[in-house]
Amino acid sequence: MNIDLLRRLCETPGVPGHEHRIRDLILSEVKGLFDEVTVDPMGSLLCRRDARKAPKKGEQPKKVMLLCHMDEIGFLVSHITDKGFVHVQPVGGFDARNLFSRRVLVSTDDGDLKGVMNPGGKPIHISSPEERKKVPEPHDFVVDLGLGEKTKDKVRIGDMVTMDEPLIEIGDKIVSKALDNRIACWLGIEAIRALGKAKHACEIHVAFTCQEEVGLRGARTASFAVKPDIGLGIDTTLACDTPGVPEQDRTTVQGEGFGLHVKDSSFIADRDLVREIEAIAEKEKIPFQRTMLRAGGQDGAAAQQAAAGAKAVGIVVGTRYIHTVTEMIHRDDLKAARDIIAAYLKVA
Repeated sequence: MNIDLLRRLCETPGVPGHEHRIRDLILSEVKGLFDEVTVDPMGSLLCRRDARKAPKKGEQPKKVMLLCHMDEIGFLVSHITDKGFVHVQPVGGFDARNLFSRRVLVSTDDGDLKGVMNPGGKPIHISSPEERKKVPEPHDFVVDLGLGEKTKDKVRIGDMVTMDEPLIEIGDKIVSKALDNRIACWLGIEAIRALGKAKHACEIHVAFTCQEEVGLRGARTASFAVKPDIGLGIDTTLACDTPGVPEQDRTTVQGEGFGLHVKDSSFIADRDLVREIEAIAEKEKIPFQRTMLRAGGQDGAAAQQAAAGAKAVGIVVGTRYIHTVTEMIHRDDLKAARDIIAAYLKVA
């Protein structure tokens, strides 16, 4: 497995509206894999691979679209004080309990600056018990770059702020920030590589989309441009197979295969498509588990609702500790997701 690619994808910063560095990385990786590669006005990268065998007489190739969002949750600089403290606004959903004492990267036009993020307020030595019980909101956190008054000379409103943590491998697991959703970017590349020279009948579109974390925005415009017949939302999902979570809420169990995603608050998957992919997985002995979420959404919903509509389903990878710097996946689940995407594209 190409873990080096996943590492580079995860460690490259790119929050909603600032996906350009991820897009450039992907552009360098997809050379030779597609017949046409374009960037749309919103910044999504649209890659097309033509059918490798002729359709039946009088028919057009079926359009299968993989939607793989490039953005990670993060922040944008909203204010800089005269003393150099940087205030931020979140782009994406954070649990503030996971933001204390974080190392961050502030990306400016002139380069990246390292800093630390903490909430405003008193340290433990001088705070009261009641003050220590308060959980700040994400917008209560500030970034300190150690530059004092010089900060205003280097940082501008709108610069992006991301967590500064490396990808690590532990046991059978991979841990990193931004696995949501650089996993999908990896799958969008590696599944096509795995497809190789297969004589597929479908026209394949892989859309590396922008601004998913703030409302599936790039996926909506990309889907209207492509008008797919089939939409595959490639994403992470929850793996709450951990202490403190009721069994009915675990969503996936790590190591038991890719997630065949049938419902969340943004879409309900096509029943026939679910069964079709299930049959392929069983035939190819690719482990899988059906998944549902009570809340949340993913780009497959945008494909389903674009233009005259499309059949859609999610191919997802169960992720522990999601939306933190310790997002964790199982290698076997990632491999299963790659294998089912390639297997489906060969016969779609």
